[in-house]
Amino acid sequence: MENFAVNECSDTEVVKELFKEYSQIKGAESCFVSFDKELADLEAFYGGGALLVGYEDNNPVACIAIKKLNDNTCEAKRLFIKPEYRGKGYARIMLNTMLDKAKELGFSEVTFTTKPSVMQVGYGLYKRMGFEELGEENGTVSMRMMIA
Repeated sequence: MENFAVNECSDTEVVKELFKEYSQIKGAESCFVSFDKELADLEAFYGGGALLVGYEDNNPVACIAIKKLNDNTCEAKRLFIKPEYRGKGYARIMLNTMLDKAKELGFSEVTFTTKPSVMQVGYGLYKRMGFEELGEENGTVSMRMMIA
């Protein structure tokens, strides 16, 4: 494994660049409703949550965000690994770090949505990690994990 580390990120420009690259993925467009508003104020949008960035050799190559929904529940959003860095196990590390951070922040449930048709590999990983499927609507699957 290369030199890979995940840190909470305070440099929103780094996060914005990763989010923008993610938004360019074919088929992911519908995941980015109100994206301009989100980018305009990441600190407010993810207040009470966290922005996590994965670095390989100090280069930002991955991200995931935690959005507070209420005192018990948060939503994981924007899991993204740059294409040239995929297949190295970074998504699992990002998800585990996100789960640890969500627990540290006091959440007992993590929810998220994914599009299996676009993100097949991620969808398989979520299922293997124990996320349960709550339902599907127009190709978008809702999932969750309890982290008590």
